Amino acid sequence: MYPIETINYYLALAVIAMQIVGVAFLFVYFARRKFPDLAPVADFLGKWGLWIGFLLSIGGIAVSLFYSEIFGVLPCGLCWLQRVFLYPQALLFALAIWKSDRNVADYSISFSIVGGIIAFYQHYLQMGGASILPCPAVGTGADCAQRYLFEFGYITFPLMSFTIFAFLIIVMLFVRRRFVI
Repeated sequence: MYPIETINYYLALAVIAMQIVGVAFLFVYFARRKFPDLAPVADFLGKWGLWIGFLLSIGGIAVSLFYSEIFGVLPCGLCWLQRVFLYPQALLFALAIWKSDRNVADYSISFSIVGGIIAFYQHYLQMGGASILPCPAVGTGADCAQRYLFEFGYITFPLMSFTIFAFLIIVMLFVRRRFVI
């Protein structure tokens, strides 16, 4: 069994990779008309975006449950709210893949925007920001501002969550643009 520090390190590396790839995909989205050579990337993301979203949401669910159920990291109220906006997306993507329905992209973007705002707010708290709203975890033993993971001077669990939500938004932008499967 790997120590938790090793797992944290590799998850943080994966988050950095996802951030870099997300910025590249965002560039492709906005520059695809000016640079026709980017069209294959846009087409790939449009075609396989539902599968990417499904696998990414399943991965986020697995990591959150692994830490809470295996390592005993108590999720705070803001963590639970982020889960509320991530967990249903796996089911939405599974149904969308089964029914070949690309309209799920709008729902995923909506869920991801709300979940991303919550995640960014919690990251702000964990980086030392002043609380604007009270932590909804009163009585659960988990504090919204407590860091259980802090890698590379900025990566926290909420930033991981924010990165997943942002990546889902970017990929779903490509799915929305594609009208045929």
